[in-house]
Amino acid sequence: MAEASFWENRARAREQMRRAKFLKSVIEPQGEILERLDAAEEMLALAAAEGDMSILDDIAVEVKGLAARTDAFELALALNGKYDPLPAYLSVQAGAGGTESCDWAAMLVRMYTRYAENRGWKVRVVDLVPSEEAGYRSAMLHIEGDFVYGYMRSEIGVHRLVRISPFDANKRRHTSFTAVDVTPEVEDEEIEIDQKDLRIETHRSSGAGGQYVNMTDSAVRIIHVPTGTVVNCQDERSQHRNRDIAMKILKSKLIALKEEARRKELSSLSGEKNDITWGSQIRSYVLQPYQLVKDLRTGCETSQVDDVLNGQLEPFVRSFLRWRLRGGTVG
Repeated sequence: MAEASFWENRARAREQMRRAKFLKSVIEPQGEILERLDAAEEMLALAAAEGDMSILDDIAVEVKGLAARTDAFELALALNGKYDPLPAYLSVQAGAGGTESCDWAAMLVRMYTRYAENRGWKVRVVDLVPSEEAGYRSAMLHIEGDFVYGYMRSEIGVHRLVRISPFDANKRRHTSFTAVDVTPEVEDEEIEIDQKDLRIETHRSSGAGGQYVNMTDSAVRIIHVPTGTVVNCQDERSQHRNRDIAMKILKSKLIALKEEARRKELSSLSGEKNDITWGSQIRSYVLQPYQLVKDLRTGCETSQVDDVLNGQLEPFVRSFLRWRLRGGTVG
């Protein structure tokens, strides 16, 4: 980094900085753990040699602390993907089920917002399409912080809700499905897009944003014709600003598609068969007749449904990272 030529290629420089940050997050904790382990072994050997067992309680406390530190270190090893350190865009799309599914989408938006805020991340709504009766047809959040994509990619897939619908006068049990996607916020230099491949539309903003937002056609929709990828942005009052943000999101999605194609190609060459793919059901949330949230990939489950819906996702995220270390794959 001290070399004068380091920033000549900005994309490469940022990638090297991200890689250095990850390596530092591995090397420094590893050294700390080994030092503390050596110290604990020396204390134990000294106690045995002198016949002084009074310090065993202190050693037990240190070993317990080392176990927790080692657990955190192991999880950090799972955050080794190229884009794991980056901020991310998280989108929620209501599926079949009408108002019930749209309300479920709104519940998920609230859950992820709470989780991000609990981690100290910054959350901003980029796009919001409300339903006529309740909830959202779709929503997109921009989440900024350290290793956002590495953690939030655990949520990619379809989320299933089972409950007594508050919108059903007969109080029947309904099942709703909502899709969640997460893409890393990549640098502009990493991909080039031919403007001839784009169809750009403007429309009136449909979500919240103040009286001035909805008075003009400031919202922007960009369609990447070759892939069929569609991006919406209506967060800003300026059409130009919304277009810039939409282009940034589009680039992130196209890079994610490119990485997915590459992963599938490698999987086919190796004969690997992955049951978990983008768009597949990954987690079930049952509110009635019993209460249970279960991740269908990792087996992690809890009956504390309210806690999960209030953003306490850490057990599921941690189990996902361990699952990745054991060879699990996801979109």
